[in-house]
Amino acid sequence: MRVRNWQDILGDVVESNADPEGWRAVSGTRQRGVGEDLFLGHPSAGVFQLKTYAKNPFELKGIGTEVARRIDDGIESYFPTSGTGRFGVQPALTDEAEAEGTAKRVTEVLRTHAEAPTTGDDLFDDVMEAMDSPAFGPMDHDQYGRPERLEELTEEFEEAESLLEAEFDELVDTDGVGRGFQ
Repeated sequence: MRVRNWQDILGDVVESNADPEGWRAVSGTRQRGVGEDLFLGHPSAGVFQLKTYAKNPFELKGIGTEVARRIDDGIESYFPTSGTGRFGVQPALTDEAEAEGTAKRVTEVLRTHAEAPTTGDDLFDDVMEAMDSPAFGPMDHDQYGRPERLEELTEEFEEAESLLEAEFDELVDTDGVGRGFQ
């Protein structure tokens, strides 16, 4: 298992070429200390675990790793198939022409949904498709605690959790996040 920068892990998600709508996520606060835990999963692309924290209001830092090459029957139930939370991964637009094309597609989706009966989930899916998002789907998230699914995934990948926690604590200590103002 190789621990890497959290952005490199999201790069793997973007480049996976997996069905964008097949992704699922579970996230919440860490068991102790600053930051959040996040698991991203796709049946054919695997399961990724990330730990992140806000070093300051403008900079997010973290680490992650791939914990499984695919989702099997044993861990499929840990990921939501629907729910109130949604997430999307979107790489940066590379040039002005790409940005204009994306803006036109999103505008058309919004016009279409404004004129027809629709649901929030349908609107979200259509906007993600218009933006050509490589990964989006339902998410079980708790910004003030830890969803039960997060606990179950943490226990399932206990070895990865121990390794990531140790490296993450070192990263947080090196950045001096726990010191406060001096």
